Amino acid sequence: MEYEVKKYTVITGASSGIGYDTAKTFAARGKNLVIAARRKDRLDTLKCEILKKYPAVDVVIKPVDLSVLENVYQFYSSLRKLRLETWINSAGFGNYDSVARQNLRKIDTMIRLNIEALTILSSLFVHDYKDVPGTQLINISSAGGYTIVPTAVTYCATKFYVSTFTEGLAWELKAQHAKMQAKVLAPAATKTEFGNVANDIADYDYDKLFGTYHTSQQVAAFLLELYDSQKTVGIVDRETFSFKMYEPLFPYAGSSAHNQKVERHAAANEKVLLEGQSLSLQSREWDI
Repeated sequence: MEYEVKKYTVITGASSGIGYDTAKTFAARGKNLVIAARRKDRLDTLKCEILKKYPAVDVVIKPVDLSVLENVYQFYSSLRKLRLETWINSAGFGNYDSVARQNLRKIDTMIRLNIEALTILSSLFVHDYKDVPGTQLINISSAGGYTIVPTAVTYCATKFYVSTFTEGLAWELKAQHAKMQAKVLAPAATKTEFGNVANDIADYDYDKLFGTYHTSQQVAAFLLELYDSQKTVGIVDRETFSFKMYEPLFPYAGSSAHNQKVERHAAANEKVLLEGQSLSLQSREWDI
């Protein structure tokens, strides 16, 4: 008698916000989970919440600080005995300040987490699973990964990296006829701990600072919608706050007629996207 091998969805940054609610959303689908973050107590709480509602789901806790390079490799190695199905890189944080004034210790950690850890974990996962049917890599970018935001230039640069890296990887996988799909989710204002960390304050009032925002539960639902689709990019329109999905938005230097056709389609998508977002740079504070 053959038994189905357990498959796992890995979610980094699972101790709060989008990662936390994404774990609960995937658990509702019956997905076994590996949840990773620095704060073990938060992971324990999340595991209890999930098992209370979905007792058949297996939840593996991995307390880890992914801003430390050695930890990134050790974390991935610790999962070698598990069969992975989906990898969601949600770990990351932001920063509001001018380039001249920004805290470079904080910026150094942000770059290592938002860029280096994400790149290494994505690369290892793709190396091992790109030819396994049904596998997906989803990286969390931001609306700030498609638009430069005043006072958040460095943060946006890290998220532009996430967007272009993931879109480029999606092209690469398609060119190789790989089984894996690579996707990027770009939320706009979302009520999480992001505002507190980015502004280095304890009390960040979303209701006061934003007329419209999403909850982390809503963004987790958007992520699931992207997961179920064949699209590469899922992005929140900053004017309407509606969720839209696209083919890759950045130009790709392909040489075939097919690639040129898709590039024109992507350029048209990008034009619509940018026209829809152009007004909001003028007067509002950002949470990205």
